[in-house]
Amino acid sequence: MDLGAITKYSALHAKPNGLILQYGTAGFRTKAEHLDHVMFRMGLLAVLRSKQTKSTIGVMVTASHNPEEDNGVKLVDPLGEMLAPSWEEHATCLANAEEQDMQRVLIDISEKEAVNLQQDAFVVIGRDTRPSSEKLSQSVIDGVTVLGGQFHDYGLLTTPQLHYMVYCRNTGGRYGKATIEGYYQKLSKAFVELTKQASCSGDEYRSLKVDCANGIGALKLREMEHYFSQGLSVQLFNDGSKGKLNHLCGADFVKSHQKPPQGMEIKSNERCCSFDGDADRIVYYYHDADGHFHLIDGDKIATLISSFLKELLVEIGESLNIGVVQTAYANGSSTRYLEEVMKALFSTAVEMKIKQSAEQLEDKKRKAAKMLENIIDLFNQAAGDAISDMLVIEAILALKGLTVQQWDALYTDLPNRQLKVQVADRRVISTTNAERQAVTPPGLQEAINDLVKKYKLSRAFVRPSGTEDVVRVYAEADSQESADHLAHEVSLAVFQLAGGIGERPQPGYKAAETTRNINNAFGPGTANEHTVLIQCRDGSRSFAKETRALKMRSAVASHWKLIMTN
Repeated sequence: MDLGAITKYSALHAKPNGLILQYGTAGFRTKAEHLDHVMFRMGLLAVLRSKQTKSTIGVMVTASHNPEEDNGVKLVDPLGEMLAPSWEEHATCLANAEEQDMQRVLIDISEKEAVNLQQDAFVVIGRDTRPSSEKLSQSVIDGVTVLGGQFHDYGLLTTPQLHYMVYCRNTGGRYGKATIEGYYQKLSKAFVELTKQASCSGDEYRSLKVDCANGIGALKLREMEHYFSQGLSVQLFNDGSKGKLNHLCGADFVKSHQKPPQGMEIKSNERCCSFDGDADRIVYYYHDADGHFHLIDGDKIATLISSFLKELLVEIGESLNIGVVQTAYANGSSTRYLEEVMKALFSTAVEMKIKQSAEQLEDKKRKAAKMLENIIDLFNQAAGDAISDMLVIEAILALKGLTVQQWDALYTDLPNRQLKVQVADRRVISTTNAERQAVTPPGLQEAINDLVKKYKLSRAFVRPSGTEDVVRVYAEADSQESADHLAHEVSLAVFQLAGGIGERPQPGYKAAETTRNINNAFGPGTANEHTVLIQCRDGSRSFAKETRALKMRSAVASHWKLIMTN
C-alpha cells in the first residue's frame, strides 16, 4: 500500500471541514457537491474489500429516489448483496477521517480485517443519469487505481443491473453473463417463454404504461424493449427527455402522494407502473371506473407472486415451503392474507430440483415445472429490480388471465398513516424486532403500547431515518380516522420523549392534500384549498431496507422478499 501516493491523491479529493456522514442501508447520500472525497475513499475501501473477499466488488453511484441535486454511493458485496455491517462501519470511519488520519484508518481496517495487501483486487462501477454522477464515478476510479486495484466501468446502469453484474462475475458466469446484453437476454428469454403459454389474447393484458421517473430506468428499458416486445408493449413516460429526475414522478412520489405522476394520462382500468430513479423499486396503480386512484405496492406484488408459485408447486407435486419475508411496513391485511391463504430466493438445491423436474415430468406437471424454471430465471436474485419485477408481474397476470382490478381485489388494505417527527438526534431512537419495537428512549415503547390499545385492529411503530434527523411513524387501524389519530398521538410521544425540535406535531393534514383527494375522488374543481371537510387519505410507503440473511435474494422491488426452501 503506497501511503504516500494515497495521501497525494487524497489531497485532490479533499474532505469539506466539519462534514460528517454515515453509511446506512442506502449507502451515503447527500448533496452532490459534498461527495467527491467520499467517492475517492469508497474506491479505496472497495479495493480492500475485494482483496479481503478475493472477489469482485461493486460500487454504484446513485441517490435512488432523492432529488436530482443529491447523489450517493454504495458498495455491493460478492453475491450482489448489501455491504457487510462491519464494513459499513469501516465506510463511515473512512469517509469521516480527517486528511491527517487517512493513513492510520486504512491501516487499521487492513489489520482488523486481515486484508492480504498482495492479493489482486477487481472493482466494477456503475452510475445513474444524474448530472454529477460521471464526475463522481471518476473519483471512485481514482481511489481504486491509487490502491492498485483493477476495474471495469459499466457506465450507465440501473442499481439492480450492477448487483447482477457482481453476482455473475463472482459465480464464474453460472448465474449469467456479466454484460448488459446478457442481462437483457436472460430476463427477456424467460419472459417470452412464459407469455407464450398464456391463454389470454389481445392487447388488454399485454400493454403497460411505465413512469420511469426521468431516470436510468427509461434508458435501459428502451434498450431492452425489443428483446421482449412480442410478449409486452410498454409506453414510457417521464423518460428523461424533459423534466427533472424524481420530480413529481417516480415510485416514491406516486406512493407518498397517492396519485399518478405528472405527464401521464390514465384511462379507466388502465394498468400503469412507476420505477424510482435508479429502477430498484416499483409500484403499480390504476383508476377505476369512478376515477378513484388505486395503488398496488409491494405487499400485493408479494401475494400475487407467492400465490402463483404455490399453485405451480401444487401442480408439480413438490412439497416445498414458501415463505414471504415482510418488513414492519407491510400492511396488516397482507400479513393476514398470507397466513390464511398461503399457510406461510430460491436456494441452489431448489433451483436444480425444479430444473430437473422440467425435463423429467410429463404433460401438465412438466409445463408447470417449466414455468417455474422460467420464473426463476426472470427474477434478478441479486437485488430488488423494477424491470425484472415488472416482467414477472406481467407474465403472471397474463398466465392467470387477471385484470389489474382482480389483482387489487385479493384483499383490502387496512387504513394507515405515516408521519415524520424532526428530532435533534435520530440516534436516540434504537429498535429491535425488525424495527417494530423501540428500545430507547426509555418509556417510548410503553407509551406506544398504551396508545395502540385504544383502537381496533391497530398497530404502530417508530424508526429513525437512515439519512436525516427524523423519526418515522407508522400507524394502522380499522378506520382512516383511527389510523390518523393513532399516528398523531404516537408522533406526540416521540416529540416529547425523543427530543423533538421545531413545531409540535399537529392533528390533521394540509388543505392542499385534502383538496387533491376530494378532486381525485369526485372530479376536478369539486374542492379548493379553502374547503372544510374531514380528511380521508389512504397512504402507505413500504420500507425498502434489505433483509440480511445468508442465501436470501430480493425477489420484488426490495419491499419484500420471497424464499423457497426444501
